[in-house]
Amino acid sequence: MTATRKSTRPSTPKPLKATLMAYAKLMRLDRPIGIYLVLWPTLWSLWIAADGLPDWDVLVIFVLGVVLMRSAGCVINDFADRKIDGHVRRTANRPLVTGLITPKQAVLFFVALLVIAFILVLFTNPLTIKLSFGGALLAFCYPFMKRYTQLPQIVLGAAFAWSIPMAFAAQTNQLPEAIWVLYTAVVLWTVAYDTFYAMADREDDLKIGVKSTAILFGDQDRIITACLQLMALVAMAMAGARFGLGFSFKVSLLVAGGLFAYQQYLIRNREPNACFRAFLHNNWVGLVVFLGILVDKLITN
Repeated sequence: MTATRKSTRPSTPKPLKATLMAYAKLMRLDRPIGIYLVLWPTLWSLWIAADGLPDWDVLVIFVLGVVLMRSAGCVINDFADRKIDGHVRRTANRPLVTGLITPKQAVLFFVALLVIAFILVLFTNPLTIKLSFGGALLAFCYPFMKRYTQLPQIVLGAAFAWSIPMAFAAQTNQLPEAIWVLYTAVVLWTVAYDTFYAMADREDDLKIGVKSTAILFGDQDRIITACLQLMALVAMAMAGARFGLGFSFKVSLLVAGGLFAYQQYLIRNREPNACFRAFLHNNWVGLVVFLGILVDKLITN
């Protein structure tokens, strides 16, 4: 009887298009909401720092930098969560779970994105370059915080808001004290909307042991997120006063408050899809506040 030999032919390589799509999905380019949520505070800061239209080179560097750093954050997040994402309905088809991308490839891609982002920062100034290391550290740390603290959203907020001091440093080579009021506002805002995001995954996270503010807040999630949103608005108003922003900015905060109220309406029954919609809705908050700053600068200049 002749023994059956195993085939020695190499496995068929993945088509280039499928590989590129997998990396795009790993970067969440198909879900750009995270880019928008980092971009809006960046644009707020650049327009305030420049007292109008920022320098074109700085604007281009920061827009590209936001895309790169948010993408890098998604890559390291999926690497950290590669063993648990398969147990969560929303994340079960991520490239590291399905095997389209290996953990080693993800780590190398993360490093490559950081290197490209750092090259962009080299075109700014020494202060901005120094601050960039803090941003990279925060982006790296956040995904692992879900194992050790019930407050990973605070780390995410610190990472998302780090573009504020960097933007001021790049545009003015200074860090005025008032930026930390704006920084605090964005951290509070981020904790609120990312709690909505975590509320959508709460049942799955409880099963697999992932920590979040949604789990920590429990039945008080609605009241606590409403308080966070209110504090964010107060901090934005304080920052606006420190930076001399006028009527149009104040109107934008009123509109943002109305948007926050609608988000609270969406999460009233804690239904996962509605909580996710409330999270996505924060793109409009960022846009409205930016328009308030933009109009103010157009009027005053």
